[in-house]
Amino acid sequence: MELIAHIAQVQSFTAIALGLIIGLGALGACIGIGVMGSKFLEAAARQPELVPLLQGRMFLLAGLIDAAFLIGVALAMYFAVANPLLSNVMNAAAAAAGH
Repeated sequence: MELIAHIAQVQSFTAIALGLIIGLGALGACIGIGVMGSKFLEAAARQPELVPLLQGRMFLLAGLIDAAFLIGVALAMYFAVANPLLSNVMNAAAAAAGH
């Protein structure tokens, strides 16, 4: 019964961590894209002739910001599906049962 409690504890902490990874990653990406968009509009208002150059760079940076968020989502999904922390709990339980 103690093993089941440890597994449940690892899974619950993992779920909390996944929520934080995805939630804070999304928040950071939204803030980053919002700040970048506002600076793009300020620069476009000052120098309209540079809009095509700035627009290309803005879309490149938006993709990089979203890529960082998606890497966090992929890492979170890895822990959700194939949690390596559970194998540590199982190994510790097997070692304790062997003694």
